[in-house]
Amino acid sequence: MAEDPLKTRLEIAKSKFLNKNKSEKDGKTSPIGTAFKLSTELVSAVAVGTIIGFILDKTFGTKPWLIIIFFFVGVIAGITNVIRSAKNMQK
Repeated sequence: MAEDPLKTRLEIAKSKFLNKNKSEKDGKTSPIGTAFKLSTELVSAVAVGTIIGFILDKTFGTKPWLIIIFFFVGVIAGITNVIRSAKNMQK
């Protein structure tokens, strides 16, 4: 009995699709994607630092000192994350 022609066509289309996706992934990412990644890393580090500072301030009653300290720690951590990511993108 002959092989199903639909199954054969699906296998051919699937192999073409996989080859196309591999060649697209080998290229560089879009500049907007790169900018979004770097900005997200910076903003998330600052947000996490500020939230930790807020929680600790509420716990110890030292408002606003720990928020300020952890905000700047978040900024420093975010900047180092962005620099590390930018160096990895250059490789």
